[in-house]
Amino acid sequence: MKKVLTIIALAACAMGISLPASAQKFVLVDMEYILKNIPAYERANEQLNQVSRKWQAEIEALSTEAQNLYKAYQGEAVFLSAEQKKERESAIVAKEKEAADLKKKYFGPEGELFKKRESLMTPINDEIYTAVKEICEAKGYSLVLDRASDAGIIFASPKIDISGEVLQKLGYAY
Repeated sequence: MKKVLTIIALAACAMGISLPASAQKFVLVDMEYILKNIPAYERANEQLNQVSRKWQAEIEALSTEAQNLYKAYQGEAVFLSAEQKKERESAIVAKEKEAADLKKKYFGPEGELFKKRESLMTPINDEIYTAVKEICEAKGYSLVLDRASDAGIIFASPKIDISGEVLQKLGYAY
């Protein structure tokens, strides 16, 4: 349906027919700029970085243990019986699996880092959304685009960027 309307609009423009247009106001925000100017966002990012480094160190420690077990196994393999080899190989595989499971637990799509990020960032994003919504309702804006994340914006006039106004609404100077 959207394609059909787009084709009709393009065909009408090509034939010189103007379609009725309502006066809608569009504005931009720069979420990167806004977030950089919110101290709570920087603190949340630092917390995420710290916990991420801690968890990564745990995973690396398990991986190192697995590598050490493997190196020891390689050095002693000629002296081990078939049963001992099997036990050592199982221990190595178990340690590698433990590291992989821990990595998934911490850094997987629904892992601990994702949950922590959600818990820290959701209140900040909600606060920004509320401020943007209030500004839009007060000034009659119909659409807000994020200039930081939308690669489709080639040029935008600084006159329609309300990022500073959003920061003011949130209580931060810009």
